[in-house]
Amino acid sequence: MTSRSCPDWPQLMEVAPELQFKHYTLREAHQHLPADALVQIDMSSADEEAICCDLDNHVFNPAHTEQHVADALRASHWFDLREWAARSGNGSH
Repeated sequence: MTSRSCPDWPQLMEVAPELQFKHYTLREAHQHLPADALVQIDMSSADEEAICCDLDNHVFNPAHTEQHVADALRASHWFDLREWAARSGNGSH
């Protein structure tokens, strides 16, 4: 799986230092995404559409994730970065 660190990693480290955000195409990440979110996503353009996330912790960065993908993930057990930061108490930065 090819991926690259999010270019906003310095800011993300301030918000959620325990997470490591990387950019993936939907095709690269689809095996790690929840089935209930995948059924809402049209995979026909999966090679062009991006997701920025920490796959291990099920947290996505909505600023760098396609809007419809972010919406589908919000409806699953995955966390929006803002929700994760608020729950962990790191949202004050």
